[in-house]
Amino acid sequence: MEQRFTEQSLIGDIVTVFPKAADLFKAQRIDFCCGGQRPLKEAIEERGLDGEALLHQLNTLYNEAQNKPTGNWSEAPLADLIEHIINTHHRYLNEELPQLSPYVTKVLRVHGMHHPHLSRVHKLFHELKTELEQHLIKEETGAFPLILQFADNPSPENREAVEQAVRELVHEHDAAGDLIKDIRDITNDFTPPEDACGTYRLVYNRLAALEDDLFTHIHLENNILFPRVLAAVKV
Repeated sequence: MEQRFTEQSLIGDIVTVFPKAADLFKAQRIDFCCGGQRPLKEAIEERGLDGEALLHQLNTLYNEAQNKPTGNWSEAPLADLIEHIINTHHRYLNEELPQLSPYVTKVLRVHGMHHPHLSRVHKLFHELKTELEQHLIKEETGAFPLILQFADNPSPENREAVEQAVRELVHEHDAAGDLIKDIRDITNDFTPPEDACGTYRLVYNRLAALEDDLFTHIHLENNILFPRVLAAVKV
């Protein structure tokens, strides 16, 4: 396993390179904001932590994030593609959205008076969070089972239902894509101001990562899964 981070890595640099490290540090009460410009070793000693275990967990999480499963999804069985979408992208959103929310709120509370655009970021993020959470449930409990049912039994009734489900999901993807694009515009391409604190920068980094994963997620559905399903529908 690649040892991307060591005890000599600066805490703030770790979170910059790997924003989700903030969740691990928060759980261990390691200050990555005001105390970000010091080696991780100092925080480990200060907190009386098991440095070897912490570094193993940190590097494992990092490597898992870098080694997301890939495949030729244009040819893979539909069930495998759907499983990949759920286990990779749905899982990411289900973990990241509730974890990122308090950081977005904290940045607004602390910096909103001097950076009024953060109020709009806060509003748009939570609109996106609500829409995506409902969207994931809709896909997992309705649309995806319907698609798999149609693949096994392409009846006229299933055909009509699948076409309608795909149209609704594409519309919801467009809405989510517009929200994250608006957030990008408001944040000047996720560029924090020069005086931004560690948490401020963390939020922007994680919003950028959210956009990246969301666009890959939507690509797999809009450009691969749905066209394959609709092609079968027309048969």
